[in-house]
Amino acid sequence: MDLMKLSKELSYALRHAPWEYELELDEEGWVEIPQLLVALHESPQWKEVTEADLEQMIQASEKKRHEIRSGRIRALYGHSTPQKISKTPADPPGILYHGTPLRSVASIMEQGLQPRQRQYVHLSADIDTAKQVGKRRDDQPVILKINANQAAKDGILFYHGNENIWLADHIPARYIQQ
Repeated sequence: MDLMKLSKELSYALRHAPWEYELELDEEGWVEIPQLLVALHESPQWKEVTEADLEQMIQASEKKRHEIRSGRIRALYGHSTPQKISKTPADPPGILYHGTPLRSVASIMEQGLQPRQRQYVHLSADIDTAKQVGKRRDDQPVILKINANQAAKDGILFYHGNENIWLADHIPARYIQQ
């Protein structure tokens, strides 16, 4: 079984189009695994997928995109569904990073970071992750430095995505350095 393809299928189903799979996500993005398996089994490609396969997919992934707990599964970040997935605020590291194309820097430095088509602004815990994320849109991304410590003190809420990804509703420009 191609675990990477399975991960992409789940990301699409859980992040972007749960209604296409007739999935009911709760307010934190969880869905019961049996419900997900019924939906996946509708496709011949995923007819044999089991809960053990889902667990193996998560373990094999370099990026923690999904989690399983108490018979349920969810995507950890990257949602674009109309229903906002609620997250629990957490204390961020002092500095976070955001990789972005050069063409976006002026706008960001003026308006701050906005979630755009996603539910949250995605931030990286380290420069390497920020570069990797930024390279999706530009070969030479600009790495912006976010004063997360001061932003949190000033009331900006941060949410833990995974060990390398942090989320926020919005980051005002005053907390961003080039």
